[in-house]
Amino acid sequence: MKIVRSILLNILTGASAAIALLMVAVAYSDRLHPDDYPSLACAGLLFPFFLAANLIMLMLWIMVSWRRSWIPLLAFVVAYPSIRIYLPLHMDTEPPAESIKIISYNVACYQFDKREMNPKDSIFSYLRHQDADIVCLQEDIIRKGDVADFSDIYPYNDTVHISSPSLVLINAIGIHTRFPILRKERIDYPSLANGSVAYFLQIGSDTVIVINNHLETTHLSGNDRQRYQDMISGDMNRQDAKEETRLLISKLSQAMTERAVQAEAVHRYIQAHSNYPLIVCGDFNDSPISYVRRTIADGLTDCYAESGRGPGISYKQKGFFVRIDHILCSNHFFPSRCYVDNNVRGSDHYPVLCWLSRK
Repeated sequence: MKIVRSILLNILTGASAAIALLMVAVAYSDRLHPDDYPSLACAGLLFPFFLAANLIMLMLWIMVSWRRSWIPLLAFVVAYPSIRIYLPLHMDTEPPAESIKIISYNVACYQFDKREMNPKDSIFSYLRHQDADIVCLQEDIIRKGDVADFSDIYPYNDTVHISSPSLVLINAIGIHTRFPILRKERIDYPSLANGSVAYFLQIGSDTVIVINNHLETTHLSGNDRQRYQDMISGDMNRQDAKEETRLLISKLSQAMTERAVQAEAVHRYIQAHSNYPLIVCGDFNDSPISYVRRTIADGLTDCYAESGRGPGISYKQKGFFVRIDHILCSNHFFPSRCYVDNNVRGSDHYPVLCWLSRK
């Protein structure tokens, strides 16, 4: 009996060590450039699974052999920087009275929610109720009458169409704010339907740059997403699942490589304007553990990691559950109470909200 127990413990120890090592490796996969490691650079999407597996191993060791619980505990310590980014656990505190309220929201062209006759009405109603100071929208396709609706809420509005005129599908990003827009600059990088715009706002006596981003999408079709959902639901045989996994990784890797170039361009712009107070937000189309988020966040504060709580999933469609919408700020600001509002149904994304106060 002792021999059997010893064998089982050794097997369990090996499994625990493997899970711990994989979790740490995935936690630092955002250091890998997608050009050099196209498949491994996507590993950040697996981080929550390894995080959960390592937690299960910790609980198992506490019950079976507490002396070996050091294996998952050490992995948690080593991976802590990424855990803090992915799963912060801050208390919900009241923002300072003088804070600026920011919303970043991909509104899906105001057409996603088919349960309503006019989906944009629910989004406008939500924005009016939130009463934010700065609203950065992605897929902000302004139509006739929308300008008047926004002007009724905000005195300063601007929308930039960022997609190529040759495309049937159009994309735009916009800003709607209480603060005067002094000027704007398009950040140059290659993309047919995505882009980033830097808005210079007059906030009190300061000129603050707000960079609104919509980076390259995953290029997964509706059929791709449905097949992925079938795969994770177990409704696909092993051979088809294997092929589907290969195709999925290939598409995700290609899109991540394109986003890497865009993220580097945004980072260069941020560095060139580091003398300004900066707010960076938008749909990065990449997870918190990714080269793209890490590159743009370099030198900035990730507002959700600094003041959020839980995984903060901002996209939840077809088996993909991840935070791909982000708000960052320069060290001129102190973020508080950053959260994802998952009670809104007007889009396939949930809005990210945050309060920023000057240090």
